[in-house]
Amino acid sequence: MFIDDTITAISTPIGHSGIGIVRLSGRDSIKIADKIFASHKKKTLKKTPTHRLVYGHIISSHKEIIDEALVSVMKAPHTYTKENIVEINCHGGPVPLRRILALVLKNGARLAEPGEFTRRAFLNGRIDLAQAEAVLDVINSLTEQSRKTAVEQLSGGLSKKTESIREGLLSIIAIVEAYIDFPEEEIEFPALKEMKKTALSIRKSLRQLIESSQYGMILRDGLKTAIIGRPNVGKSSLLNALLEQDRAIVTEVPGTTRDIIEDYLNIHGLPVKIMDTAGIRKVEDIAEKEGVKRSHKAMKDADLVLIVLDGSESLHDTDKELIDKANPENTILVINKIDLQQKIKLDKKNPPSPPLLKGGKGGFDAIAKISALKGKGIDELKNKIEDVALHGRPANAAVTVTNIRHVHVLKRTLKSVDSFIKEIDKKTSPEFLSVELREALDAIGEITGATTSEDILNKIFTNFCIGK
Repeated sequence: MFIDDTITAISTPIGHSGIGIVRLSGRDSIKIADKIFASHKKKTLKKTPTHRLVYGHIISSHKEIIDEALVSVMKAPHTYTKENIVEINCHGGPVPLRRILALVLKNGARLAEPGEFTRRAFLNGRIDLAQAEAVLDVINSLTEQSRKTAVEQLSGGLSKKTESIREGLLSIIAIVEAYIDFPEEEIEFPALKEMKKTALSIRKSLRQLIESSQYGMILRDGLKTAIIGRPNVGKSSLLNALLEQDRAIVTEVPGTTRDIIEDYLNIHGLPVKIMDTAGIRKVEDIAEKEGVKRSHKAMKDADLVLIVLDGSESLHDTDKELIDKANPENTILVINKIDLQQKIKLDKKNPPSPPLLKGGKGGFDAIAKISALKGKGIDELKNKIEDVALHGRPANAAVTVTNIRHVHVLKRTLKSVDSFIKEIDKKTSPEFLSVELREALDAIGEITGATTSEDILNKIFTNFCIGK
């Protein structure tokens, strides 16, 4: 990739809106924009002070007015990419945006690749790789809490933490390699003690970061939650009650829901991807059979399962089969229709079979009693969803890891640090200790981009839109 040319792209979504933006970045950005812009006061963009807006019109080579515009001029190095940047703010229709983009390309710019503006910010040293990835997380944030976490990473929270780990590793490497330079000297006990102390501190930090990812991944991608149960137990009514809207069709006819219906729910800042599934029963209809098959798959793949039971009826064989298949650690049993006479008795004197209460063999800690139709118990169910989702995970960690790439890097780093600690207890020679430390240092450097490859960069930035 060349970073000495000028790139351009439409940076706002294609559609109809009040404002659209065509962005340019590169050495000739201002020069190119001057060719197609006529200022209301006959000013050139070249002579415009940095970080100023200029009103005028975008014109073609035949002096045709394409659109009126406000053009922002931002001169290097104090810009997003540390290059000259021009942003043409015009009306947000697809036609004017495409006409203006075509003019910019005709006058010397090239179309940016996905994420190339942010990639240039990284390559030019304005942000590190973790911050670059956080840009996408801010854009894609599902809740206010996930936005806050992404902004914390964009501000360098994770980068500072990993840099502290790198500095600790470098301090140990300095001691080890000093002994490599003098092979006749054995590593002294105080040095061994100091290295191990630092390594144990690093290991603790790595483990905390990895643990935070359990919550962080939910913030970034949402908690996949499947509503499971036999027909007519109130699954679609539950979905509608949770979302507070009529999202799913509700009828008394079994098999109304034949495919998975998905939507997002915000529970105290926790993004929940909720899925209403087809009722599970033995069927002959081809379409409904496929729906039942997808329901079983959704139950298997979900982070959290809500098994809905009809409290006004005794447990059916299908209910018992679902309970038997479920994992108590990620399942909430939802007893619906509590507004009717109850036949599922939840008390220790008369426990149902299989056992539902805590303490029974295969028992469930999380049980919620609701009336989806009347809206009773829904808030309590939301609280249980949050409790089961977090399950002791650090929701308020100082730094939260949200990226699966970072998790893999941290685990590799931890593996090398663990090996180093084992080898230091064996009083292994400095050469072998150095190998483990260098592997840990190289691994942790991949988070911020201190050590990385072109393949990793390509994989990261192709996930961005073209205009970012």
